[in-house]
Amino acid sequence: QVQLVESGGGLVQAGGSLRVSCAASGLTFSSYVVGWFRQAPGKEREFVAAIRWSSSGTYYSDSVKGRFTISRDNAKNTVYLQMNSLKPEDTAVYYCTADARQSTSALNYYNSEWWGYWGQGTQVTVSS
Repeated sequence: QVQLVESGGGLVQAGGSLRVSCAASGLTFSSYVVGWFRQAPGKEREFVAAIRWSSSGTYYSDSVKGRFTISRDNAKNTVYLQMNSLKPEDTAVYYCTADARQSTSALNYYNSEWWGYWGQGTQVTVSS
C-alpha cells in the first residue's frame, strides 16, 4: 500500500532554516503529484506547496512564497520542503500528501480534500 513518511522536523529559531523530507513507497512516485500541508493547534489544515510529477509546475501558498521551496527526487521517491527565513507562525505539523491524478486545475492542489494519500506528519517548531 501507499506509504508516505515524513522526517526532518524539529525546533529552530526564527530566521533559521529547516528541510523536511517525505519518503514514498508503494506507488509509482514519478507519476504522482505531491505536496505539503500544515496544521497548527486549533487551526485547519492549510496548503503549503505542491509539485507536479515532472517538476514542471510548483505551487505555493502566499504565506510561504519566496521562503519555502518544494522539490522532488524521483530516483529516491522523495519530496523535500526547504524552509528558510522561518517565522513563529510557521510552527505546525507538516504533512506530506500525494495523488495519482494530474489535475488540469492547480486550484485543486490547495484543497486538502482533493488529495488521496497522507503521511503521519512531522512537527516543526519555530521559536521567537
